[in-house]
Amino acid sequence: MRCPKCSSIEDKVIDSRISKDGLNTRRRRECIRCNTRFTTTEQIVHEGLYVIKRDGRREDFDHNKILSGLRTACEKRPVDIEQLNMLIEDVIDTLERRYDYEIPSIVIGEAIMERIRVIDAIAYIRFASVYKDFRDVSELADEISNLKK
Repeated sequence: MRCPKCSSIEDKVIDSRISKDGLNTRRRRECIRCNTRFTTTEQIVHEGLYVIKRDGRREDFDHNKILSGLRTACEKRPVDIEQLNMLIEDVIDTLERRYDYEIPSIVIGEAIMERIRVIDAIAYIRFASVYKDFRDVSELADEISNLKK
C-alpha cells in the first residue's frame, strides 16, 4: 500500500479485523517512513463474471451497480449497508453455483427481489417498481396485494 501522506510503499500492519459478514478485512497500517497511520479494506473480487442483459449484450458484473440500486430502494428505510452487502454476496454465491461465468440479468434481479422482500417490504416495492417496469398503477397494486399474502 502506498502511504497517503508521503507515498512510501513501506508500511506495517498494526491491526486486522474481519467484518461481521466475513467478506471484508479492515487493516490498520502505519507508514515506516513518516509514521502516518491509515486504514485499508480488502474484499473478494469476483473476476470473470458477466451479466447477459435482456437485449443480449454482455457486461462485466458490477457489484457497485447492484448496491447503488439497492441503496436507492432502501433510502430512509431501516436497512443498513451491511445487510445490503450480505444480500449481494449471497446472490453472487448462489448464482455462481448455478451458472459458470455468464449470468442473465433477469435471474440476478429475481434473486435480489426475493431477498430484499424478506428484509423490507417498502424497499422491495421500490426495487420491484424499477426492475419490473410497471406500466400502470394496477400492476403496482397487484404486486402490493401479492406482498400482503
